[in-house]
Amino acid sequence: MTDPSLLIAITLVFVAAGMVKGALGLGLPTIGMGLLGLFVSPATAAGLLLLPSFLTNAWQALDGRDTAMLLRRLSPMLAAIFVSTLAFSPLLARGDAGIAAFWLGVALAAYGISGLINWHPTFPPKAEPWTGIVIGTATGLVTGATGVFVLPAVPYLTGIGMQRDRLVQAMGMSFTVSTLALGLGLFLNGAVTASAGWGSVAAILPALLGMKLGAMLRARISATTFRRLFFLLLMGLGLHAILRGLG
Repeated sequence: MTDPSLLIAITLVFVAAGMVKGALGLGLPTIGMGLLGLFVSPATAAGLLLLPSFLTNAWQALDGRDTAMLLRRLSPMLAAIFVSTLAFSPLLARGDAGIAAFWLGVALAAYGISGLINWHPTFPPKAEPWTGIVIGTATGLVTGATGVFVLPAVPYLTGIGMQRDRLVQAMGMSFTVSTLALGLGLFLNGAVTASAGWGSVAAILPALLGMKLGAMLRARISATTFRRLFFLLLMGLGLHAILRGLG
C-alpha cells in the first residue's frame, strides 16, 4: 500500500467519510467501506477503518448521560452483535473477494433504499429482550460478511421509541461493539496486516478533519437534503460493488 495515488485516494475517502459522520452522526464506516471498496478488497477496507471507526463511535457512545441505562436496555442486542460478528468474520477475512464485494454491495444498496423510503419498523417494548437478540445476531452476520454494521441495527434502534440524543448514543454503542468484534475477528483470521494497521492509525487524522468539516457543513445545508444525497450515494456504491462482485 505504497502507491502515492492510492494513498491520496484513501486519505480523501476518510475525509469524505468523516464529513458524513460530522454532518449526520453516522456513516463513517458505511461510506468508508463503500468508497474504499473501489480501490481495495473489502477485508482490507475493514482493516483500515478499525481505529477511526472505533474512536469516533466510542466517543459517540460515551457522550451522554444515559450510558448505564442504555447498556442495560441494549445488552441482549450488543452481546448478540459481538458473538455473531466474531462467528461470521471468517466470511470477510478468508472469503472470496468477489463474493465479499457482492454482499457488501447488497448491504449498501439495501441500507440506501431503506433510508430513501424512510423505513422505520416499530417494536413493542415487551419484545425487546428477544428482538434485540435476533436483530443483534442478524447485524453480526451482515457485519461479519461485509464489514457494514448498520443493518438491521439502525432501523431497529429507530423503531424502539428512543429520544434523539439517546438514539445517537445507542447507535454509537452498537457501532463500537461491532467494530471491536470485527477487529478481533479479522485479527484472529489473519486479515489485519501490519500495513493495514499503520494505515488505520494514519487514517485517524483525515477522519477527524472530515468530521470537523461535516459539522461546519451541517449548519449550512438542509439535513433532509444531505441525508437524501447520503442514501443515494450508498445506493450507487452498492450497485457498483454488486456489479464488480458479479464480474
